Amino acid sequence: QVQVVESGGGLVQPGGSLRLSCAASGNIAYINVMGWYRQAPGKEREHVGTIIGGDRTHYVESVKGRFTVSRGAAKNTVYLEMNSLEVEDTAVYYCYADVMLLLVSEWSRYWGNGTLVTVSL
Repeated sequence: QVQVVESGGGLVQPGGSLRLSCAASGNIAYINVMGWYRQAPGKEREHVGTIIGGDRTHYVESVKGRFTVSRGAAKNTVYLEMNSLEVEDTAVYYCYADVMLLLVSEWSRYWGNGTLVTVSL
């Protein structure tokens, strides 16, 4: 019913920048929260950043000041701007959206399949 698709991953050198994009589509009445998690090799998935509504953001401490989450003009899109990337940022990045479906009065979370970000020389 809802598809969430990320794009923009790739290989970048330490200190570089990358912008991830995510779009949700389907039988969507409203999206309240969108955000990003990541999972590094051998580690648990961790929250990276979230945007609530159109402007309230929250970040994990390790990315504050370097990463920015924003919503697109089309409210079904979210971006993750990553600057000053570090080797430790290497991970698969997953987008999610908290969605209320058309004709269904409850929220559900939908996930994308992830996009790989590799920070290396």
